[in-house]
Amino acid sequence: MLRDSLPKMITPLPGPKASAILERRREAIPGAIKSVYPCVISRGEGAMLEDVDGNIFLDWVGGVGVLNIGYSHPELVEAVKAQSEKYFHAMMNIVTHEGYIELAEKMNQIVPVKESRRKTMFANSGAEAVENAVKIAKSCTGRPNIIVFSGAFHGRTLLTSTMTSKKAYSAGLGPFPDGIYRGEFPYLYRGPEGLSEEKAIEYYTEKLERVFEEASPAEFVAAIVMEPVQGEGGFIPAPIKWVKAVRKICDEKGILLIADEVQTGFARSGKMFVSNYWAEAGCAPDILATAKSIAGGVPLSAITAGATIIDGVKNGIIGGTYGGNALACASALKVIEIIERDDLCGRSLEIAAKCRKEFNSWIDTYEEVGDVRGIGCMMGIEFITDKISKTPNGKLVSDILDYCSQHGLIVESAGTYSNVIRFLCPLVVTDGQLDSGFNILKSAIEACR
Repeated sequence: MLRDSLPKMITPLPGPKASAILERRREAIPGAIKSVYPCVISRGEGAMLEDVDGNIFLDWVGGVGVLNIGYSHPELVEAVKAQSEKYFHAMMNIVTHEGYIELAEKMNQIVPVKESRRKTMFANSGAEAVENAVKIAKSCTGRPNIIVFSGAFHGRTLLTSTMTSKKAYSAGLGPFPDGIYRGEFPYLYRGPEGLSEEKAIEYYTEKLERVFEEASPAEFVAAIVMEPVQGEGGFIPAPIKWVKAVRKICDEKGILLIADEVQTGFARSGKMFVSNYWAEAGCAPDILATAKSIAGGVPLSAITAGATIIDGVKNGIIGGTYGGNALACASALKVIEIIERDDLCGRSLEIAAKCRKEFNSWIDTYEEVGDVRGIGCMMGIEFITDKISKTPNGKLVSDILDYCSQHGLIVESAGTYSNVIRFLCPLVVTDGQLDSGFNILKSAIEACR
C-alpha cells in the first residue's frame, strides 16, 4: 500500500506525464500562483503521495498543515460519501442542517477560549476565519483598531493581507484598510543581543506598550491578533511568558485576544490547540480562529468565541453561503473523532521528540544550521551563512528544496528571508518514513552547503 511505502524515484522531475500537465498549467492558470515543485499528484495515502509518472514522495508539507490525519483516510472518505448521499449543501440562513450544530457543539467543547460558555461559526478558509474574528471583536467592543505583529501571516483578503507583515503578499493593492497597527513579535533567535530570555520578554512587552503611545490609544483597540507559532514568518513560537504579559495587557485595557490557530490547530502542537497550553498557563484567548486540518482537506474554517462576545455582534455582519457546508462538517466531525481516538496529540509529541533530537544534532554538525524551534510537530530549521553573523541563507534553502524534491521528499521554506525549512508532516507518518526523510534532508544539506 502507498501509505506504507518509502520514497522511490523513477524519473527525474518533472517526468514526461508531469511535463505535459505542467505545460497545460502554464497556459490555463495565472503565473502568480506559483508552484516550486515540478510534481503532479495522482494519489495520496497517509504521509505519502504518488505522482503521475509513478514517483513516490514523502510529504513533509501536508498541504501546508491541512493533512494532519494524512491523505485519503478511509474513514474520512466514508464519512463524506455518506453525507453526499443525503445532501451536499444547506445554507444555515435558509434551512438548518444538524451537522453544523453538532460540529459547533464539539468545537465549543474542545476550543480553549477564556469564557466557559462558547459559540462557534463556520467559514471556508483561514483568511475568512481571521477576518470574521476581527469583525466579531470590532462589533462586540465598538472599537475600530487592531494590533498585529511583525512576521505575521493572516491571509490574502484585503484585510488579512494588510494584517500580514510581508508586503510581497499585498504589493500594489492599496489603499489598505485603516486601523491596523503593528507590534514587534518576540523572535528570540534574532532578538537584542546580550539579553536573557526574561529581559527579552520585558523588551518585547514594552515594544507592545509603545504601540498604544505611538499608533493607537488602547481605548480604541478592539483586539490583539497573534499566531501562537508564526507560520510564514519562520515557525517562531510565542514564548508563554510573553503571551501571559499580552493577556494581562488585554485584561487591563479591555482588549480582546485573538489566537490565529489556522496552521497550529488539530493536534499539530501535541495538544488539540496551542491555546490549550495558554489556558493551562492562565492566558487563554478570547477568540480562536482555525482552519486547515479541521476537515482533512475539505474547505472549512471555524471561529469560536465566548458567548458574551459573539452574541454582541450585530445582525447581518457574519455568515456566508458556504460556511459550514454539510460535506465539510461531516468531514470535520470524523477528523476530530480520529484525532481523539487515535491519540494523534500523543503521536505528535513522539514525532517531535525524534525530529528535535535529529535536527538539534545538525546545529553542532553544520555551520549553516542556526536554530531549531517550534511547538510539537510544527517545527522550523533556520539556515544561515555562519553562526556569528546569522546572515539568512535563502539560497541554500532553495537548493535544498530542489534536491529533496528530486530525491522523494517534499519540504517547504518559510520566514521573512525564505531561509527556514518547515516541518508539517502528517501525524500518521511511520517511523521508517520519518527516518527516510531525515536521511534525504541530511544528504541535501551536505550536497548543497
